[in-house]
Formats: sequence, C-alpha cells, structure tokens
Amino acid sequence: MIPIDDSPIVRDGKSLILAMDHGLEHGPVDFEDVPEKLDPSTVFETATHDAVTAMAVQKGVAEGYYPSYEDDVNLLLKLNGTSNLWMGEPDSPVNCSVDYAAELGADAVGFTVYSGSNHEVEMYEEFRDAQESAREHDLPMVMWSYPRGQGLKNDTKPGTISYATRIALEIGADIAKVKYPGSPEAMEHACKAAGDMKVVMSGGSKTSDYEFLSTVEAAVNAGCKGLAVGRNVWQREDPTQLLDALERVIYEEETADAALEATE
Repeated sequence: MIPIDDSPIVRDGKSLILAMDHGLEHGPVDFEDVPEKLDPSTVFETATHDAVTAMAVQKGVAEGYYPSYEDDVNLLLKLNGTSNLWMGEPDSPVNCSVDYAAELGADAVGFTVYSGSNHEVEMYEEFRDAQESAREHDLPMVMWSYPRGQGLKNDTKPGTISYATRIALEIGADIAKVKYPGSPEAMEHACKAAGDMKVVMSGGSKTSDYEFLSTVEAAVNAGCKGLAVGRNVWQREDPTQLLDALERVIYEEETADAALEATE
C-alpha cells in the first residue's frame, strides 16, 4: 500500500470507479436492455461526469476508445479477466502487462484475485508481478478481491469480506473492491481489517435508485472510501442523474433521501 490521495483516481480521499469490463466478464447479456451501451463510447461519455474518478476497462477497449477521452476520463486498466464461458474453478488470466497499460496512458491498474480458488497460488504470483511493476510506474493497484471457489459456499459472508480486504492489504493493493457483506456493522469490520488501505464497495446487479443509494450510504458511513460500479449506473435510462446523487452521497456524505430529493 502506498499513499494515493494525490492520484488522479482519488478525489477528496475517495473514489468512484465506473467499471465496464462486463463485455468480457459477463458477455453481451448485460447490454440487452440497453443495446446502445454496446458502443463503449456511450459509457466513456458517462465517465466524463465529475463524480467519476476513473473508468475501468480491458485492454482492447482502452486501445480503441480511450484516446478520444484521455483529457476527460482517468483510465483504470484491468490487467486480467475471463469470460463467462469458462466453467472451471475461478481463474482470471492476465491479458495485459503493466508496461503496456502505462504506454496506453493508464492512471491506475486493476487486478482480480479469487482467493480460495484452486488457482489461488498462481493468481497471487501473477498479482505479485503486476503489483511490483505498477510500483515502478507509480500506478495505484486496485484489487477486485473476490473470494470464490468450490470450497467457499457464501462469498458475501461478513468474515469472508473482512478476509478479502485483509488479503488485499497484505499482498499490496492500494484499493480493494469488495462486495457488500450485508450490514453496516460487517462493512465497518471489513474496512478496519484493511488498515489504512482504501476499500470501495462493488456495485453489483442493478437495483432501484433508492435501494442502491441507501446501500452506498451505509457503506460510506461504515468506512468505505467509495464505489466501483458498472451496471447500477450505465444500465439506467439517465445515468447522469444517478451520478449526481452518488456524488452527494459519496463525497458530501448526504443521505440517500437528501441526494434523491436534490437530484429529482
């Protein structure tokens, strides 16, 4: 862990990462209700919102679209990722080097680690190489810390999420993206387990505006330093309105009710 408050991907000590690695991780199914979002440029446009501190994409999307937005969007380049067609134990092959991410102009890099998988050892070794290379380029390392595998029956159990944040701290992440463990108390413990490392909540599947903002509010109050979200923003008819509300909840620490009232 290194101090990253001066990094482009942090604003007032917090981060709102707009993720769009879903085309690889989930496939076109995530775009069925919003077919216009199959065009990555539509989501890059959304990422120009002041609330967004970085946009997370895979290498090919960065190559093809980021040059048109480099003045308005901070790039978080995912170094690994797998398709939803893979049916084995959770694994995430490395698809991009840190050197190439830096060449593309990345402001940070991201890496998924499935602790508990039969492939954990290899993933930790790959993370080590990427993390140490990121240090050479002064790039923050964001870990998608997702315990997962045949021996893990509940990947959002409070103890599992606290373990996920601690693992990220122990092996050198600067930000850990984790799932919400179900309660503010459990989220608070997970944040404490991370020490001084920043923890951001994973956005998950699309829910109602109020339900989503209320969960973000609870997470921020519990010590989360922001959010890494995809579908709950860009699957909406008006993502800008939701980002306006998220800006109030995350950076100004307003309630979900107040943020919704101010942005309706």
